[in-house]
Amino acid sequence: MVVKGKRLSEVSPFFYELALEKEIVKRSIKNKLYDKAIAKEIAAAPLPNLVYAEHSDLIKRAKGVDPQTQYNKLVNIQIASSKINKLVIHPGETFSFWTTVGHATKRKGYKEGRIIQGTKMIKGTGGGLCNLSNSINKLVLHSPLEITEFHKHSDALAPDEHGRVPLSAGTSVCYNSVDYRFKNTTDQDFQLLLWVENEQLFGEIRSERPIEYRYEIFEKDHHFAKEGDKYYRISKIYRNTIDKKTNEVVDTQLIWDNHSEVMFDYDLIPKESIRE
Repeated sequence: MVVKGKRLSEVSPFFYELALEKEIVKRSIKNKLYDKAIAKEIAAAPLPNLVYAEHSDLIKRAKGVDPQTQYNKLVNIQIASSKINKLVIHPGETFSFWTTVGHATKRKGYKEGRIIQGTKMIKGTGGGLCNLSNSINKLVLHSPLEITEFHKHSDALAPDEHGRVPLSAGTSVCYNSVDYRFKNTTDQDFQLLLWVENEQLFGEIRSERPIEYRYEIFEKDHHFAKEGDKYYRISKIYRNTIDKKTNEVVDTQLIWDNHSEVMFDYDLIPKESIRE
């Protein structure tokens, strides 16, 4: 239902929760129908071939960032990543973030972190798990696996502490309606490894055998611009597919035409990055 150009879920927290619950029920029914196609096996050991690895800082220390929600985010990611660590995705299977992690509740040890509701940053149980889904997305983008469900939120949640890194944020998940999924369309097993250590999230994607391509993420025309009374991060993010034998680029794909509302203090936007 729409009220003066807005959905009821955007006007009232009650209707937002009601709409969310409806989507959760719908997804739960759908999951039961396709249960056999969802990856579930946790292996005892890592697969032999490392496809790609990365790590990222979990604690943001910047003006306007609540340190307690940052440490709570670390706890939340530590709990959720332990559910995914060493998960094997067999050929034909699909990875589902929420099927694997489950509902992030206080009873399970999850704490209040930052979550995005519409265009607002609020506190909520399990907040910060978008950092985890975003790290998984980057791992998958460096593999031949096929992303089948992806939702984005702002790529400008906090200042860039150590210089701009494309896809440092932007993958959205919300139980159970907004999922992150990918499918193994290859002829071999793949595996996710995820763990937290020294305030950092480490991730690896592994396979049984070496793959023939490597993948490169790069960004063009990155800048900030003011539109009305708000600022936006604007860029185009691409993925190159490169033949390992010849080192030639065999495909270039635009993966995100980025136009993200800045959700941190505008004074922290680098002046040299602002275009009129």
